[in-house]
Amino acid sequence: MKIKLPDTAGTLHDYALVGTPVAPSKLTPNSARVLYSAAHVVADPFGDHDPTGPAHVDWAKTMEFRHYLAGMGIGIAEAMDTAQRGMGLDWTGALELIRRTKEELPDALVANGCGTDHLDPAEATSLDDVRRAYLEQVEAIQKLGGRIILMASRALAKVATGPDDYIAVYSDVLEACDHPVILHWLGEMFDPQLAGYWGGTGFDEALDTALSVIRSNPDKVDGIKISLLDAEKEIIMRRLLPDGVKMYTGDDFNYPELIEGDEQGFSHALLGIFDPLAPAAAYAVSKLSEGDTAAFRATLDPTVPLARHIFRAPTQYYKTGVVFLAWLNGFQDHFVMLNGAQATRSLPYFTDCFKMADECGLLRDPDLAVARMGHILKLYGV
Repeated sequence: MKIKLPDTAGTLHDYALVGTPVAPSKLTPNSARVLYSAAHVVADPFGDHDPTGPAHVDWAKTMEFRHYLAGMGIGIAEAMDTAQRGMGLDWTGALELIRRTKEELPDALVANGCGTDHLDPAEATSLDDVRRAYLEQVEAIQKLGGRIILMASRALAKVATGPDDYIAVYSDVLEACDHPVILHWLGEMFDPQLAGYWGGTGFDEALDTALSVIRSNPDKVDGIKISLLDAEKEIIMRRLLPDGVKMYTGDDFNYPELIEGDEQGFSHALLGIFDPLAPAAAYAVSKLSEGDTAAFRATLDPTVPLARHIFRAPTQYYKTGVVFLAWLNGFQDHFVMLNGAQATRSLPYFTDCFKMADECGLLRDPDLAVARMGHILKLYGV
C-alpha cells in the first residue's frame, strides 16, 4: 500500500507502508509491571472550542477509548494533562470525566488527576488558598469512590516561598486522602508554570523535598510519577524511595530501559505515550511477565523515535500528536481538539507521525489510516 507524502519542502514522494499492526494482548493484575495510560479526550466537533469557554466533549467516543484500554488490562490515568487538563479541560469537565469512567468501568484500574486548576494562579495569594483548592478536589473525587493522582499545582508554584511550604501543603492534603495516592512531579517542559517546583534551586534540592513528603507520609503514598524526561534523575530517585513506594515512569523518551529496570529495581509506568502505544505496551509487558526481556525491548525500543517526535519541544503540545493518531486509528471521526489544539503542530510533524506509527505497527487499520492521511493532506493544500 502506498501514499504520496510531502517532504519539508512540499515535494511529494511515494511512501510504501511497511508495518504489521500489533495484536493487542491482555495484561493481568499479576503482570510484571503496573501500566497506566494517561488517556486523551475526544472533543465534540460541533461544540465551541474557544479557549475561554467550557470544554465540549464527545462523551461516547471518549468513553469508548477507555473501554479499549481497560480491555487490554491497561490502567487509566484519568483527567490528566493528556486529557488536556488545564489546556482545554477545566475542573468541571474533569470531574464529569472521572464520574463517567467510574460509572462505566467500576472494576478497571483507574487513578484520577486531582489538582488546583479551578483556582486561577493569578488569584492565589496564600498557601491556604492552595490547600482549600486541593481539598475541594480530593473530596469531590473521593465522593465518587475514585483513587487519586495528586497533580502538581500551578498555584502552589506561584505562592510557595520554599520547600517547607510544599511539605506543609502536601502533608495536609495527604492526610485527607482515604487511600494511598500517586504523586506527580511534572517538569517545566510539560508546563512552564511549574518551573522551580518543590521549592528548590535545582534537581537535588527538589528531590530532597519530594522525598521528605513521601517519607513523612509513607502510608499515604502508593508511588510517584516523575516526568522530567531524564532517565538518570528518575533512577536516582527510584533508588531512594522507601520500601513499598512505586516509581511510575513518566519519561516518554526513555521508558523501555526504565520499565525494564536494572539490578537495583525498575519503574512501573504512567505515560501519555501509552495512549497511542497501548497495544505495543500491553504486548511488551506480557512478554516481560514471561521473562522474555528481549521480546519486551524488541517491541518497545522501535517506538521510542515516534515518542520523541510526538513529545518534541514545545513538549506541552504533545497531545496533538496523540489525538492525531487516535483519529488515524478510527477512535474518533474527526481531528478536532479542545481549544483548537489540532493547530499547534505542522503538516511535516503529522507526516512523520504517520510514517513512524506505521513502522511500529501502530496503524491498526492501514487502509483507514491512508484514507485519513489523504484527508489532512488535502486540508493543507497538498
